[in-house]
Amino acid sequence: MQILLPDQSRLELPEGASGLEAARTIGPKLAEQAVGVRVNGELRDLRLPLSDGEQIEILTTRNSGDPDALVVLRHSAAHLLAEAVRRLYPGVKIAIGPAIENGFYYDFDFPEPIAEEDLARIEEEMRRELAEGREWRREELERDEARRLFTEQEEPYKVELVDEAEGTISTYSQGDFTDLCRGPHLIDSKPVKALKLTALAGAYWRGDSANKQLTRIYGTAFFSKNDLEAHLVRLEEAKKRDHRRLGAQLDLFHFDEHSPGSPFWHPRGMTIFNQLEALRLRENARRGYLEVKTPLIYDKALWVTSGHWEKFRENMFLIPVGEEHVYGIKPMNCPGHMLLFGSKLRSYRDLPLRYAEAAPLHRNELAGALHGLTRVRYVTQDDAHLFCAKDQIPTELDGCLDYLRYLYGLFGIEPRAELSTRPENKLGSDEEWDFTEGELRTALDRYSIPYVLGAGEGSFYGPKIDLHITDVLGRSWQMGTIQLDAQMPARFGLTYVGADNREHPVYVIHRALLGSFERFIGILLEHTAGDLPLWLAPVQLRVIPVGEDHAEAARAIVEGLRRAGFRADLDDRAESVGRRIRDAELEKIPRLVVYGDKESPDDLAVRERGGAQSRKSLKELVLELTPLSSLPVS
Repeated sequence: MQILLPDQSRLELPEGASGLEAARTIGPKLAEQAVGVRVNGELRDLRLPLSDGEQIEILTTRNSGDPDALVVLRHSAAHLLAEAVRRLYPGVKIAIGPAIENGFYYDFDFPEPIAEEDLARIEEEMRRELAEGREWRREELERDEARRLFTEQEEPYKVELVDEAEGTISTYSQGDFTDLCRGPHLIDSKPVKALKLTALAGAYWRGDSANKQLTRIYGTAFFSKNDLEAHLVRLEEAKKRDHRRLGAQLDLFHFDEHSPGSPFWHPRGMTIFNQLEALRLRENARRGYLEVKTPLIYDKALWVTSGHWEKFRENMFLIPVGEEHVYGIKPMNCPGHMLLFGSKLRSYRDLPLRYAEAAPLHRNELAGALHGLTRVRYVTQDDAHLFCAKDQIPTELDGCLDYLRYLYGLFGIEPRAELSTRPENKLGSDEEWDFTEGELRTALDRYSIPYVLGAGEGSFYGPKIDLHITDVLGRSWQMGTIQLDAQMPARFGLTYVGADNREHPVYVIHRALLGSFERFIGILLEHTAGDLPLWLAPVQLRVIPVGEDHAEAARAIVEGLRRAGFRADLDDRAESVGRRIRDAELEKIPRLVVYGDKESPDDLAVRERGGAQSRKSLKELVLELTPLSSLPVS
């Protein structure tokens, strides 16, 4: 058989040869360094057979920054962790342990709780395994054989997974440890040059709070010690910038177990939230959007019509009413906007019609997936739905992309675009998807926006442009989205009367540019380390009287600043001036006015965040800061 290599040359191999055999044929050095293989763009284990005509790329230890190469390394390190834990803690039960972005984890059911200080002992055992050397052996078993194996090992979590598996089941073994696993894995442990266990956490089995809580051990691994050291430096910086830590430090929000995944916004946090909402309202009005408000709860029948009952039900919060009725709390605004559009006969003169609504949405995210503001159950989107005729689609998409560039430019953020195409559970015909995908692709090309292809990642009702931002740890988060939909309006029977006096189908562009306000604020806090621009800062100016004798005059300065439209406060605590200045720095207050014997409204001591100092009158200060403290100019 012939295999296609990255340089488009062809490699002759025996029928059924593996990726490792392909590497050996190319050269023994390549085989020695090989850790995995990409086959037609998808990561695969080196041990698996190849097929005629497939295109391959051998991943090696030289690909130290390649995400797929790191996945193989870290997945294997997770198995080293499981082996070490089993050796050290007899009676422990093994759950699951995948590679994740920036590392890996493994979940365990320990006979007795362990603590953070135990991680060093486990890590040392893993290093002993590396010193001994490990090889991974892959085996395929029939279901009954696999069930018998893990039953004999008294591994109930593995037995449960075996019972749910379909077809032949694969296991990987190293040392005296065998794990249920699809792979891929390293051939041996030589490429693991650096590893570190980083954290301990609780995690419900399969992410369901109704199940037992397990102990999750996080770690990471690299092909070199230098890469690990650089990662640990980034981790320290990330801890300082963690939006959850900043949320407490700046008194912005908190979470409570009585409503998991739902932030409690404090007054200062609401200031940030409300400033973004004011920006949304102003820009929507400028761009011809109409603000609407729709219900939070709908009968099951609506979700059946929209397609969410079939495709999204497990992510919805449902409310049974009586014996026959079920209502769903809305996880998105689109079905309500469909009802709004369909409430009267529409003419071509009404189009395009742009509905906007920043309503609270609820999505039943798994407990184990919740993460501060970036993964919540209570979501507020800068949502809009643009109802338009077919020939209006290009202009409306251009308007969305122009709006997008303006918004992200305000914050100095460069999002990455992904064109997400038809999923397996799509609604509608391939011809309809060919058209809608083509429109999005052409719009990206018109705006010269680079993008990657997310094959199969579209919504069930239409393709989309997803916008991604990378946080300080290198993790990617989806923010905004622009989706083109022909399916949902058709399911609701939406049409408009054209100039020819006939009914025509309506297209809908689903559009959220900031995306979730919660996630955007979390990412923005980390992006800026909490040093928000003046217009977003919850407290813009703080006045610090030097002593009690200066408190009244300082209070008058605060009142003058407030009358001028600034968010100003007074710190007249019985603390030293130095302590109060340090506290203001920790709270990220952009400007301080220290008021003492030498100060007056005509001569103020002004200190900028970071330490720069100057003297100016109250009038000069107001004139200087007014343009910076209001919503950015359009």
